[in-house]
Amino acid sequence: MVQVSRREVSRISLAERALLTLQRFLHVEANSGVVLLLAAAAALIWANSPFAASYQAFWHLPLSIELGDIIVSRSLHFWINDGLMTVFFLVVGMEIRREIHEGALSTTDQAILPVAAAAGGVIVPALIYLSLNAGDPAQARGWAVPTATDIAFAVGVLALLGRSIPVNVRIFLLALAIIDDVIAVLIIAFFYSGGLQFGGFIVAALGILIALGFQRIGIGSAFPYVLPGAVVWSGFLIAGAHPTLAGVVLGLMTPVRPSPFREDPLDVLSRVSQELRVSDAIDRKDSKSLETSLRDLKLARREMLPPVVRVQASLHPWVAYSVMPLFALANAGVTLTGFDSSEAAQSVTLGIGLALVVGKPIGIVGATWLAIRFGWCRFPSGVSWAGVLLVGLLAGIGFTMSIFIAMLGFTEGALLNAAKLGVLAGSVVAAALGLSWGAIYKFRLQEPRQ
Repeated sequence: MVQVSRREVSRISLAERALLTLQRFLHVEANSGVVLLLAAAAALIWANSPFAASYQAFWHLPLSIELGDIIVSRSLHFWINDGLMTVFFLVVGMEIRREIHEGALSTTDQAILPVAAAAGGVIVPALIYLSLNAGDPAQARGWAVPTATDIAFAVGVLALLGRSIPVNVRIFLLALAIIDDVIAVLIIAFFYSGGLQFGGFIVAALGILIALGFQRIGIGSAFPYVLPGAVVWSGFLIAGAHPTLAGVVLGLMTPVRPSPFREDPLDVLSRVSQELRVSDAIDRKDSKSLETSLRDLKLARREMLPPVVRVQASLHPWVAYSVMPLFALANAGVTLTGFDSSEAAQSVTLGIGLALVVGKPIGIVGATWLAIRFGWCRFPSGVSWAGVLLVGLLAGIGFTMSIFIAMLGFTEGALLNAAKLGVLAGSVVAAALGLSWGAIYKFRLQEPRQ
């Protein structure tokens, strides 16, 4: 009879939990794509209804936060885009950290394919956009808008094709989208942050040191980290960098290993099980002892998961079903009536649309071909050129991150409106093409082999 140690049991349990975490992540992303679509549709209807004026007025209502004599008053739009979206970037940072530790980016062999594909999916769309807009510096600032992929929408559309799509194709899309997010974060940090103030980075560094101190003394609960998180966020804001980058920094700092156990979880389970079996014999006066044991068991179960998995699993549904739809509702309201028909606006819209619909698949498939051709990597099991093309088409769904970058790149209302229209139109066309090709790909997979 094969003996299995407690450590091996714990390791198997953690592996199963990691797989369940990935499945849960994909499930939440797929469902949130529907919520995002509804929020975007509501924003478009509101912005083009007889109540269009109230759309802009509502999101620019002032919202003040008071702390003693300190009063910070900003628009509702600011608190959503620069405040709540920090939580979105926190989840992105933790997902990147987890993928680097144990996921698709954990080894060079696994990472080369999605990294190469993502690089092609950034470079080619940027070149297509600049080929139409490089002549005007104001228009050229939107070069990064079509380089991003919206994970929620892309995974949501892929989910519509059913479970017959190979698992490794789904993982390839997820890994590529995560690398896209990494590149987008770097682009925001280096190209859309101006007039940097060194003093702000000192404040941010202080917040990081506080967070590291909390980790050092073994604080496992997420709530205390709100304080250093707020300090880091304020530091980036003072420095002139986009404050949402604080979320990425803190996400990348999240520990990937569980806290040391004060008592082996299996010992806790054994002890509590024994107490439950004799619970009928326990007097009412001893019930507190049983409650304490149950609380210990709950804590042990929590501590078996590393913080990067546990905190992300807790925050992800809130981000997917609240933060991102709220962002879409506040920013997707493009006014279609009286749209600016100037050459500059048309060029921005066309450049973003073409870059998403054409540039993304060409860049991803082309870069993948080069990586395979030169022997840098090979396809995982179940991934074929048809699957790569499907991923390339779905990666053209930009939406959340693309609109976010557009708002950083364009200060002029007409060009910003044109950029949003390009993102929405390009994302819709990319989704339609992805679904169409996906149906063909799915049919070919189900054909009996001769």
